[in-house]
Amino acid sequence: MIKSIVMGLGLLAGTSQAVAAQVEPLVEAGWLSERLGNEDLVVLDVRSGIDDGGDRESFEASRIPGSVYSSYTDAGWRESRDGVAGLLPPVSRLEQLVGGLGIDNDDTVVIVPAGTGATDFGSAARVYWTFKVLGHEEVAILDGGFAGWQAQGHEVASGETTAPDAADFRGELDEALIATTEEVQAARESQAQLVDARPADYFRGETQSPAAAAPGTIPGARNLPYHRLLTQRQEAWYLDTEVLGSRINEAELDGEAPTVAFCNTGHWAAIDWFVLSEVAGFDNVSLYDGSMAEWTRGEDLPLAFAERLLD
Repeated sequence: MIKSIVMGLGLLAGTSQAVAAQVEPLVEAGWLSERLGNEDLVVLDVRSGIDDGGDRESFEASRIPGSVYSSYTDAGWRESRDGVAGLLPPVSRLEQLVGGLGIDNDDTVVIVPAGTGATDFGSAARVYWTFKVLGHEEVAILDGGFAGWQAQGHEVASGETTAPDAADFRGELDEALIATTEEVQAARESQAQLVDARPADYFRGETQSPAAAAPGTIPGARNLPYHRLLTQRQEAWYLDTEVLGSRINEAELDGEAPTVAFCNTGHWAAIDWFVLSEVAGFDNVSLYDGSMAEWTRGEDLPLAFAERLLD
């Protein structure tokens, strides 16, 4: 097993006991419960209709005490441009979104997905990536999400909520975490790794997303299906830390090679990005947020389909 993977999983295993200033990427419900009420801690609930995760009404009916709500699908974490869905909005718009949630640059943010499915985990992973792109390092994901919090018997709150006082949040774009179509093209000619996070039927070109103009994958890509990185326990979905190393090795990925994760619209790919970059400790991982939705609209961009190259 690649050394960096072992190191990454070792860090994750000790997350609940971590007391370092910098929060670990994945935290457990017990860790969060002990820190609720900390002045510089913001618990950000991003539940949405993905995997029947809920909405603001669900949040007000039952939530982690003190948490704030921002719908992953409706609040503006992603946008469509030129017919391509799932793109990163401008920094100025994200600054307004984050600051409007009462989050400033000194806060530690713990992102809470619904915990109701593997695709739902991508909501937290994509928001986590967005914070990182904005240069905000103190961010984590609650493993198991709200469903896991409930299943483990932690305290919940209910009732209507009021909007938090707006804060001054300033982002500084980290372009190294974002891959453009031109950079993906260049990666095909270099030693970089392209990682397709979609299920195998999409990777083989047997299934086509409505967001993509054609089926298939980017030639030379390797497949690391997002849903094989998670598991369900006690009615909640968790990152399956016991299999991450073997899944990565099966895909024959090198932790020292530049790596680009993609999918259809940059949602599932956020899970692969999170696992490879934040958990397994790969040196250089970026996310192609345009993914196949953008790639398949480009002129003369090749596709791998049913083991044939279409030029």
